[in-house]
Amino acid sequence: MRVLIISDTHRRSDCIKQVHDIVGDVDMLIHLGDVEGDEDFVRELFDCEIHMVRGNCDNASDLPIAEEISIGDKKAFITHGHMFGVSLGKRELEKLVDENGYDIVMYGHTHRRDVSTYGDSYIVNPGSLGDPRDNSIGTYMILDFDQHGTPFFAQNELPKIEPPAEKKRKKTLWELLMG
Repeated sequence: MRVLIISDTHRRSDCIKQVHDIVGDVDMLIHLGDVEGDEDFVRELFDCEIHMVRGNCDNASDLPIAEEISIGDKKAFITHGHMFGVSLGKRELEKLVDENGYDIVMYGHTHRRDVSTYGDSYIVNPGSLGDPRDNSIGTYMILDFDQHGTPFFAQNELPKIEPPAEKKRKKTLWELLMG
């Protein structure tokens, strides 16, 4: 099972389209909040199981604050994280693992990538696709599993877009004559 994990797109539809073009088909998409009205765009673009949660900038959204989902045989919890104090650390997310036995907890909000373990569980943040704070270009993750069912979180970046090369100025007639 191949899962695309994104967060904090902040209505940057171009970044969502770009990551779609890069990763191709996935089995599941998880958006960890701050979609800012692009929910329908995401649903139309991706032909797979989709889970989205509401971020602190999704005021008018009816998305859930958090959701418990299954990814294969793994029990996962997804949230934007602002309601769990992730800007101050991951302690509240660790409590969720202790109390509910989650294999994977995913969050956004900080705009910074994180892949860490807590006991036998993973706590991950893909960073921000639309407005990263730990990088100059958008970031995302692909979750895949090895032959033993062990999760692997590949951290990825959108490609850097090089500015167009400056056009070579044509020489004037005077410059051509003077060599």
